Amino acid sequence: MGLVTDEVRARAEKYTGDELCREKTKVFLKEANMPNGLLPLKDIEEVGYDRETGVVWLKQKKSITHKFETIGKLVSYGTEVTAVVEVGKIKKLTGVKAKELLIWVTLSELVLEQPTSSGKINFRTPTGLSRTFPVSAFVVPEVEKPAMEKNNATTEVKEAVAVSDA
Repeated sequence: MGLVTDEVRARAEKYTGDELCREKTKVFLKEANMPNGLLPLKDIEEVGYDRETGVVWLKQKKSITHKFETIGKLVSYGTEVTAVVEVGKIKKLTGVKAKELLIWVTLSELVLEQPTSSGKINFRTPTGLSRTFPVSAFVVPEVEKPAMEKNNATTEVKEAVAVSDA
């Protein structure tokens, strides 16, 4: 875990459970001004974030391959993804590969060139090769949770009053 030392783990915010980890991943991406669909992980077991150093780690049950449909690119996410996060930049990235032609290429850095939804994001490899894509290819529309219906809330309040009167 190169970046994730015992000291970093002790200082970091840590979360477990798939639903909470997915939510926290979106929060970290938003704080870094990165697109919310950049890490479409599944069955996440743990997420950690050390705000002091910017180190983030995500552990999932198994590796996944995701296709970003609008750009036609396959990206593989290992069981553990680590990085150092700054506003507009993810560096020292591990556990992520993109398919180029017939080979899988390790990604090491992602940099926003224009930090807007109509901007560009640059993906870099450890060898210095890079590709630029529109930020919009990595944005997932936010789905709002439906508000609780008034009837349900009223029923719950009446039931609570009835129990306390008994």
